[in-house]
Formats: sequence, structure tokens, C-alpha cells
Amino acid sequence: MIERWLIALATAFAAFAAANAWRSITSGARNRLTLPLLGATFIVQLMALGLRGDVRGACPLCDTGEILIFLSWSLVLFYLLVGAAYRLSLLGLFTAPVVVTLQAIALIPGMMSKQPTRVDSTQSWRETHAALSVLSFGALALAAVSGVMFVILDKLLKEKKFTSGLFNNLPSVHNLIDSTKRLLIIGLLILTIGIIAGFLAPSFEVNRHLIVAGIVWLAYAVFVSVTYVRGLPPRQIAFSSVILFGISLLAFGLI
Repeated sequence: MIERWLIALATAFAAFAAANAWRSITSGARNRLTLPLLGATFIVQLMALGLRGDVRGACPLCDTGEILIFLSWSLVLFYLLVGAAYRLSLLGLFTAPVVVTLQAIALIPGMMSKQPTRVDSTQSWRETHAALSVLSFGALALAAVSGVMFVILDKLLKEKKFTSGLFNNLPSVHNLIDSTKRLLIIGLLILTIGIIAGFLAPSFEVNRHLIVAGIVWLAYAVFVSVTYVRGLPPRQIAFSSVILFGISLLAFGLI
């Protein structure tokens, strides 16, 4: 199955990206390859998803492996958009291992069907709901990764470890928290559109997945509203983005 080989190749690219980012920290060399390597990861992921979609005749979100690959692809997508915009090249050091982990799980036998069945009939709204829901988690996952970076940088500042390689390569706290907040908004907006698409589907029914999605949306909506209207300290925003994403991922994993 060529899709599995492509995902294995994408996983290798992501692993090389993580290794290169770490090498740049330990050696003090300029980090030039992380972005191109994750760009190659993105292209290969897209090829695999395209082939899988052709076989399915629908958006490839029909088994656990496909969902993990789609989530990995969306994570890399938002890294390429946000990392380039904010010059957060070191974000790849934290993003790439997550991508490697998700795709390694997807490659475990049984996670992705070897003989995927073709979807007889597709509904555009239902397909949109599924695709945007997973896509939103890519943005929210990267917000959590950015939050982890902020916590690490904040700790280095408090401990006055100004000479460490990690500190010298990390972006400013302002850029990190700014990117975290922007990713939270992007993820919430995409999730909102995805849930609306679910309600517009002809075969709409209230099920556990939609209920959990609604609860996750409400939690993020409250969090983002409080962040922008009332205002929260940067450290609290960073911690909350990580905790909230972890709880959301666990909730969807249980269903």
C-alpha cells in the first residue's frame, strides 16, 4: 500500500526536522533545514491523503489512522503558516516530534485499513464537518505547542539561564504568546464552521461526537473570550491552552 510508504517517508522527514532543530541548538549553528524538511513532510502527507481520498471517494477520515494522518497534516500546515509569519523556526523542534508520534501510531498495523472500502454516498456538509473539525485541532494543537515553548522560555528567564542554547534560539515571549492567541482564534473559528456544517447535514442527528464537539467549542469560546475581553496573564494563557487541548483530545479519544 503506497500510502503507508508515503506516511513512513513523511515521518522520516519530520524526524530529520526535529534532529536538525536540536542540532542547531546544541551547536549554535543557524537553523536552515527545519522549515524545508517540514515543507517536504507536508507535501508527502498531502500526496498520501490524496491517494487515500481517491480510494475512499471521500475525505480520508474513515479510520483512526487516517484521522491521525489528517491531524498531523493540519499541524504541519499551521506550522508552515504561523512559523514563517512569526519567524518561529524553532517551533519545528516541538512540532516535529508530535507529528512523528502521531504518524508512527497511524502506521501501527490495524490503525489504517489495508483495504479501505469506498464510500458509496457522500454528503458535502457532513464531509465539511469532519474535515474542519480535525483541521481545527491542528491549529489548537499548535497553540498548545506554542504554549509549551512559552512556559519553557519563562522558566529560563526566571532561572536566569541566558546562555543556554535553547534560550538563545527561542523567539521572544511576545511573539510566542501572540502566536498562541492567534492560533486559538483560528482553531475556534474553524471548529465553529465545522459544527455549523454538522447541523446543516441532511442526516443531522445529535450523537456523542457532536455533543463532545459542542462542549469543546464552548470551553474554547469561553477561554478565548476571557483572554481578549477580560485579559489573562501570558503564563495563564500558555498553561490553559496546553491543558484545554489535552482534555479535548482525551474527550474525543474516549468516544
